[in-house]
Order: sequence, then C-alpha cells, then structure tokens
Amino acid sequence: MKENYYRQIQLPSGVVHVYAGPELFKGLDYQVFQMANNNLQIPNGMYMSYTPDVHVGVGTCIGTTAVWNTHNGYVSPSIVGSDIGCGMRVHMTNVHKDELKDVKLRRKLVKTIEKYLPVEDHARGHFSDIRLEHIVTKGLHGLPKKYIPDGYTPRKATSLTHVESNKFTIDENALNRFPSNVWHRSHRQLGTLGNGNHFAEIQSIEIAEENRDVAEAWGLFDGQVVIMIHSGSRAWGGSVSQTCSSDILKVMRMHGLGTADPKLLYAPLEHPEAQNYVNLMYSALNYAVVNRHLIAYAIREAGKDVFGSKFEMSTLYDLMHNYAWEEKHDEQSYFVHRKGATRSLPAGHPDNPQPYLTTGHPALIPGSMGTASYIMVGAPGGKANFHSICHGAGRIRSRSATKRLVTLNEFASYMRVGTNDEIVVNQRSLESILDESPQAYKDVDQIIESVVGAGLAEVVAKCKPMAAVKGAK
Repeated sequence: MKENYYRQIQLPSGVVHVYAGPELFKGLDYQVFQMANNNLQIPNGMYMSYTPDVHVGVGTCIGTTAVWNTHNGYVSPSIVGSDIGCGMRVHMTNVHKDELKDVKLRRKLVKTIEKYLPVEDHARGHFSDIRLEHIVTKGLHGLPKKYIPDGYTPRKATSLTHVESNKFTIDENALNRFPSNVWHRSHRQLGTLGNGNHFAEIQSIEIAEENRDVAEAWGLFDGQVVIMIHSGSRAWGGSVSQTCSSDILKVMRMHGLGTADPKLLYAPLEHPEAQNYVNLMYSALNYAVVNRHLIAYAIREAGKDVFGSKFEMSTLYDLMHNYAWEEKHDEQSYFVHRKGATRSLPAGHPDNPQPYLTTGHPALIPGSMGTASYIMVGAPGGKANFHSICHGAGRIRSRSATKRLVTLNEFASYMRVGTNDEIVVNQRSLESILDESPQAYKDVDQIIESVVGAGLAEVVAKCKPMAAVKGAK
C-alpha cells in the first residue's frame, strides 16, 4: 500500500514529506530531520520532500526536493549542491551481453576506453579544439559538428533530442567574473569523469515484463549492452559554486537572513546576486550535459576499435540530479530545486521531450559498484512530489568509515573477482576504490521498491554491471 512508503513529518519549522519504505525510514539519521528543519526556515517555501536515498549533505541533504513560487521565491546553492548539473546518461548499443561473456574481451574494452577517456585525477581531455565559451553559453549546440556523430543521419539522431535539455540560455555578462585559470582548468577537464562516485559502466539489461511495451518503444531489448555514465560539471561547476556561495553569504548578512546552519545559503530570487547565481548555474548545467556527451563520444570511439565499424551507440537519455529551475505545475510557475533527486515525468506530460511525449522519458537510477542500476519511467502519482524520485542508492557510510569496516575480500566478492562473471574495473587494485563498495550504500532494490510502492515511478529495465571505468584519485 502506498501509505507504507510515504509519511508527512511535522517539524517545528514545517512539514517534510518523506518517501521511503519502513526499513529505510527507520534507518534515517536524526540529522536528516535537523537539516529539514533548517531548510524549512527559508522564507516562503511551498514544499519540501525527501526521496528514499536521502542522506546528510552540506547545508541540505542529498535526496531533497524544495519548491518556491517563482514570484516570491528563493534560490539556494546549498539545495543545488557543489557539483552543479551532476547527472546520468545512458547510451544503447547494438551489442548483446553474450558477445561480452569473455572476461578477456571485457578487459580489452575497458583498456581501450581508457585510451580515449582520461581517468587520471589531473588528466587533460582530448577535446582541445572545442571552445569552452561556446559550451557554457550554447550547451550541446556549441559543439563542432564532428562531435555529434549522428548529426548526418537525422532519422537516427538522438544526440540533441534525447536529453532533458540541450541548451540553457544565460546572460553571458555573468561569465566575465571568472579568471583565466578557471577557464583553462575547466577547458582541460572537458570529457573527463572525475573521481568519487562518478563512473562509466558497461551493463546488460533485463526488461521488466509489465513495461515491455515502453522498453521496446525506447529501443531496449533483453540482454542489450548499455553504457551508463555518471558525471557533472567538473571545475566549472565547482568554481560557480564557490564564487557564488561567497556572494550569497554577503547578501544574507546584509539582509539579516540565516538559519541554525551557517552552511545553508539562500537569497531571494529577485536579488541581483541570486540572478547572477542562476545564470552561472545554467552555464554549469550546459557544461555538465556536454561533459557527459563527450565521455560517451570517447566510449563510442573505443567501442568501434573493439567491435568494428558496425558498432552503434545511440543516446537513450541524459538528465540531471543537482539543479534548480522554473517549472509549471497546474499552470502555476514554481522554482524547483533538486539535490540528489531525479525528475521523472509520466506519459503525456507536456514537459517530456518530443520523442518521449507518449511514453514518458527514461529516469536513470544508478546503484553502487557490484549492484544493479535501473531505468524507470514516471507514474501519474509522481505529481504529488513534483515528479521527483531518487537519484541513486544513497550513502550510509562515509568514505573513511567504509575503508575501516569493509574488507577487500568482501568487496572482491561483490565484484565476483576471479570468475567468468567478474565485473571488470580499470583500477589496478580494488583498494583504491574501496570507499565506493556496495557496503557504503543503501540497498538499491529497497530504494526502487519505495519509489514504485509510493506510486512515483515504475521500473522499465534492470541494468546488471559487466565492467566499470572509474576515475583515479
């Protein structure tokens, strides 16, 4: 029953809506509700909720949706997050999992991907011929044509259409405040993963029978190999967050704004510094979408090396889970923040991209290393939560705690090391990525059960990991 997966929690400063099954709800840290209470002290808030993967962040929990009316609203860098535009992308291939059952071939594919996709911490991307100013102002439309591989076959073109947004319009004057070193570093990082929980994963899919018609309409089939990518806006988004957070803090001090948490930053939308942040945030969203596109482009080139010229890799979808923007709900304009939350629209919703208007768009939910990920589609019941669902599994342990409590043997067991089904990774030692082991995260199957049980979205396909590329630290 839906009520088992939804609760309204009355706090001193207001109500937070929590979508989580009984076991996940019971496991929530009290700090999650302390943070909710602080967030609810921001004036004029219309709505706030948590998805089942919620966990403590800086100023605001990851797994938060927070909504204001546009005409008297607020914007909060804390309820966007420092990695602005971080999100997911999935590409479909014409390869079946049986073609990758040889572990040696999976290792070859991973090694070839590394040739095209730099993974070292200070690696330089392979895209020096791209102009960064075109990327941050025009999004995918700022790319030279050669980086839109399907641009010459309009019937199959998905690069510009199968995305949440291919261009965010900004006031370019806002860009003048960034020094040359920020531009230089951000340019170098185009088309790179970064480290932490970012990845590119080779997966095989298993279609959910109840949504087979949706899966087939999208071009998915059982056993299909797909590429799932998780990355964000790299140094550009980090610079936007750092610079604008300082500016927003000054606004708060000037107007006597604040909560019990000094790290929770916000300002009225109408304030010039708030508008400056929104502009620069949109530039980081442009960067993030292009960054994932270029990562996929690199993997496509590697795939052609391994499988030959007949290898295909078309875009299923690209979406964000750290952002804020204007949306219409029941003809009312709202400014919606999502921090570690994914928009998931149902069939017929007018905000769906045209290719997904009749089905709803894919919602891409990663698991953790060694566990399944999911491709979902929004359900009508999601309207109650402004069509927000989870963004992943959600951490339950810090990186340091994971390294203390989880052994390499336990991690290796999850990765099936030494078997024909080994989930191949590009790291020489699992020790370097131990803090990303499944034991650091909640059970993704429970997360998905909560989302489905609450009537927010439905499963279209389960994605099982076969190989993963992680950035080096």
